[in-house]
Amino acid sequence: MKVPLLDVNAQNIPLEAELTETFTRVLHSGRFIMGPEVEALESEVAGFVGAKHGIGVSSGTDAILLALMALEIGPGDEVLCPSFTFFAAAGSIARTGATPVFVDSHADTFNLNAEDADAKVTDRTKAILPVHLFGQAADMTAIGQLAKAHSLHLIEDAAQAQGATWEGIPVGGMGDFGAFSFYPTKPIGGSDGGIIVSNDEEKIKWSKHARNLTILYERN
Repeated sequence: MKVPLLDVNAQNIPLEAELTETFTRVLHSGRFIMGPEVEALESEVAGFVGAKHGIGVSSGTDAILLALMALEIGPGDEVLCPSFTFFAAAGSIARTGATPVFVDSHADTFNLNAEDADAKVTDRTKAILPVHLFGQAADMTAIGQLAKAHSLHLIEDAAQAQGATWEGIPVGGMGDFGAFSFYPTKPIGGSDGGIIVSNDEEKIKWSKHARNLTILYERN
């Protein structure tokens, strides 16, 4: 028996009538960017993880990038990230001008090792970016304690773990920002797109303006 690497139709075809109705509604409205459907998704995702605000963006990568920019991460800064993950984590850090510092991953979960992260903190370290990989939550107790001890910003990359929890708390809602992706290979896949969630109203306000920039490279 051949098992396909990815079968998007297995989840999409059963929803064909609902999806077609939604596509038609958006087509007739003419609002292909933002609109009430996006606002509803932002609210639902934020509420699901216990955050106050959600902002839709073009991809999971831009979700990470926008969170870093909102936290004013830039040249001269260092951001801790796992050594085993998709390149978007380190790539987004590098795009801000900051330096990604790779942290060892646990052999059983491939998630970030907080003990090794602690050993790599310097006076230039400004944030830590754990990735909840393969539907498994990173050790947010240890990571949260580390962030608090060193006054680090905490950004959760939950692109591969929508619905996962750590000690009963949904991933994505425990840091300064949580980043999600809706790429077809993700647990909740679509065509593409992403969302950041946060409880910081001021940074969310800035993010709403920044997401409309054609290229999110630097904070203006």
